[in-house]
Amino acid sequence: NTPGWVHDGARFHVRLRADPAQPSLVEPTPAIELLRAVRRYHKLGHWWCELFLLMPDHAHAVVSFPRDPGMTVAVRNWKRGTSRFQHVRWQEGFFDHRLRSEAESNEKWYYIRRNPVVKHLCATEGAWPWWWSGVVQNTLLEGGAA
Repeated sequence: NTPGWVHDGARFHVRLRADPAQPSLVEPTPAIELLRAVRRYHKLGHWWCELFLLMPDHAHAVVSFPRDPGMTVAVRNWKRGTSRFQHVRWQEGFFDHRLRSEAESNEKWYYIRRNPVVKHLCATEGAWPWWWSGVVQNTLLEGGAA
């Protein structure tokens, strides 16, 4: 759980790992449905998602959480919902790291967006469609796709 001294709305880098038996998260149908679930959680105020990016076997996010119910409950409930409705099998738990400055947040954003390029899944950041942001428009889920 987030310590009480961490201010409400603090940003975190969160990484969720899929179960090794889970088929790729970036097949079009599960990927679109997972990103819709991210956006839905954002719109409902369960979290404030600046960036969520899917990789074949894991997901990265830059996200803030309301103090109540907090990060652990929000992530657990999102994983539980995507297990039930999108049939995704996740590993237990998740990795989180509090981003302590704007510079650190920017570095993490760049790292996450570059991840598919570094892993040779695409040639440029712009070529990777499997991401969503609450602060930058991504056309994948715009225009009736959601």
